[in-house]
Formats: sequence, C-alpha cells, structure tokens
Amino acid sequence: MDNQSRRYPYAYGQPSSIAESAPAHSSHLPPPPPQNAQPITSKEIYQYDAPWPLYALDWCKAPNERKGFRMALGSLIEESHNKLQVIARTDTLEGATYSNQPTPDFTVVGEADVHYPITRVLWEPWRSDSWRTDLLATTGDILRIWELVDQPHYTTSNSINASSGRNSPPHHMQQLVKKTELANTKQTDFCAPLTSFDWNETDPSLIVTSSIDTTCTVWNVETNQAKTQLIAHDSDVYDVAFMHGSADIFASVGADGSVRLFDLRSLEHSTILYEAPPNPSPGNNHHSSSRSNGNMINAGTCPLLRLQFNRVNSNLLATFHMDSSSVLVLDIRYPSTPMAELTKSHQGSINGISWSPTQAGQLCTGGDDGQVLVWDINNGGGADQQHSSHGHHQRQPYYQQQQQQQHQRYSQHTPRSIQDPILAYSAGSEVSSLAWSKGVPDWIGIGFGRTVQALRV
Repeated sequence: MDNQSRRYPYAYGQPSSIAESAPAHSSHLPPPPPQNAQPITSKEIYQYDAPWPLYALDWCKAPNERKGFRMALGSLIEESHNKLQVIARTDTLEGATYSNQPTPDFTVVGEADVHYPITRVLWEPWRSDSWRTDLLATTGDILRIWELVDQPHYTTSNSINASSGRNSPPHHMQQLVKKTELANTKQTDFCAPLTSFDWNETDPSLIVTSSIDTTCTVWNVETNQAKTQLIAHDSDVYDVAFMHGSADIFASVGADGSVRLFDLRSLEHSTILYEAPPNPSPGNNHHSSSRSNGNMINAGTCPLLRLQFNRVNSNLLATFHMDSSSVLVLDIRYPSTPMAELTKSHQGSINGISWSPTQAGQLCTGGDDGQVLVWDINNGGGADQQHSSHGHHQRQPYYQQQQQQQHQRYSQHTPRSIQDPILAYSAGSEVSSLAWSKGVPDWIGIGFGRTVQALRV
C-alpha cells in the first residue's frame, strides 16, 4: 500500500468516500458494491501538483462535470511573480490528443500573471446563458475581473501532457484576459489591500469586498462602479459574504472579533450578530485597549478570520477565530450566542470552511493538522429544537431585542458542542484552502502545499 492509500482509508478495499472516522451506522457511507458489479471509471481522488505554493481555490459553478470539474487556483509567492491558473479534469476535455505517457488527472487550460498573491478567487455564479464566456474575480491589491476565452493559437495537435508539464511551453487551450480592474481611490491614491470578497448569486452584478482599512465596498461589476462603501468594523475586515438567496444582505468578520450584518436597503444601521468575549489580560485589566491609526481595538479580543452562510438554510452561518481548532455556527435569528460549536476533532488551527451545497446540516473544515472533516450540525438536535427547548427563556429575534449590557452578551445559553465529524480525510500537510463544489456537489477541493486534490464525498 502506498503513502496515499495509508492516508486515504477505504471502506471496503477500494476507493470510496472520505470516510475514516465516520460511525458504522452513518448513512453517508456507500453500501458495499455487489460482487458482480462492473468497476467504475471515475476515481475517488484527483490530484494536481502545482509548480508553486497555492492559497486561493474555487470550483467552476457550471452544473455538469464537463464544465463544472474545473478549478481556479491562486499562488502564494512572496516575490512579485504570482499566478492565476485554471485547471480542468483531463478526461472531461474535448478535442485533445494524448501522448504515450500516463495521462495526468488535471490539465492547465489557462494561466495569467499577477503581481501580488491572490487572497481569494471566485468563479462567476452560474447563468444559463450558453453563449456567455466564463468570468472569474480575484482580490489582492485590488479587485480584478477576468475572462476565460479560447486560445486562438491552440490546436488539437498540442498534447495534454505537454500542456501540463512544468517545464513545457504554455500551450494552453484557453487564456485568461484581464477584463476590469476596480479600485476605490476617490479620497486618496492609496488603495488598501483587499482580504476577501463574495459574488452575489441572486444578483451577479454585485460583488462585495473587504479590506484592512476597516471598510467593505459593494461593486457593480457591470457598470464598473462602486455602489457603496461603508466602515464595517473597528479594525481590519478579514472576510465578507452575501446571504444566500438575498441580493441585499451580507455579513463580515474582522480583527475586532465580531460578526456584523448589513442590509443594502438600510445601511444606516447594522446588526452585531456575535462578539467574541474579551480575554482577561495578565494584569486583570479587562478594559485594556490599544489605539492604532485612530482605531480602538480590544487588546484581548480574538479576531474572526472567515465566515460563510449556509447554502440551503440562509439563517445559518459559520465562522472561526484565529488560531482556533473550533468552528462556531450562528443563527442570525438568535444573535449573541452561537447555536453550535464544532470542537475537539482538529488538532491544529482551522484555515477554511465550506458548507455543503445540497445538505443544510453538512459543513467541511480543514486545518493545520492536515485533516479535512465533514460535520453534520444536526447531530443531537437542530437549531429550532435547541432554542425552543429553553421554554419561556427562548431568545427573541434580533429585530425585537433591546440593547443590553456588555456582560449580558456572554451570559446566555451555552452553544451545543458537536465533537464527532461524520467523515474524515488526512492530507499530506497543512490544508490552506478548501471548497465544496456547487456544480458537482459530490466533490470537495482542497489545497495543501503545492498540491490540489478533488475528493469524492
């Protein structure tokens, strides 16, 4: 058995789902195949080895394997020579010939140079217009929109293996053309780096970005104009996400340790969904703070790094703290206290989260311990059951709540602890990025080191 087989345990002697630590009664494991079953042609793991360390990763949103089994990758190189790359599963490509060498799992179909590392890459939300070209967006120093178009000089005589070799000339099937660069520099020539962004699926003309300058900016990418910019947090904003199914509501997290909810129809007000409890300082000075660039930051507050709304139940979102091995699940109808905490399974800090596109209770996490875990937050009771069990002490929806004392934020009900994931996979090193495909929802993409893997769930 090779190293990959040891890292990837099989349920019945051949590749199966990413289930290592799943309970024996779990319904998520496939049943053993019949003895007379024909061998399947699809693999359980597809792998691509990039020529550089990678950080950003996203799936194409097309709802079929031929177009949907493509990923966009962003490099993480400290020097000013970074890459944006699009790879596709080799056996889904059309009009390509093969050499006598073993066929790689993935083929590079397009590549572009970028100056700074890409903090996030996203494919445009899927539209049914068959004539449309593929659009992608990236953030780093600014927001860029890319168009993936056919390479006019590419011919079918180019070998698949030649196009994906590290030392081969870049005879790619397609090319990434920079379509738009968007930077909000009305007040100053300096543009603060962007930490993340999200593309609205309900209204694909809208993109919201987050920045280290405490702001979030909503862009109309059809008019290339900033729709609005707002101060979202007291310090750096690390991530932002639209609520699924809404063209107006988005949330953000940042270095101040809070989750904040905004509505484009009423930006005069925002809702604080969650604030991290301040950590006691060594000198028992619970109110200590530091002032930097005019921003007041709680010295004992632990930043929140990422968030994502549930793709099926838009009332739920997940987030996690810096250097934390736990994930918090919030219900926006009941702010202040998480409804659940996924804990005690990761042995290192979590770096990424991604909700299932089809199952409301399933969430994938990846971290420094090299583990990729799939959780079911409905194990032990759902959100409605959890809150209704408190009887007359049930919390009111946020729009009915009155402002409370600071200490009351942390004295409410304890989150439900979920400690057992339903599926597990061990990667070769620290998992830096992951994404659960919406177009081909049986697959999760992960990035660690220079390696990208697609795992069948």
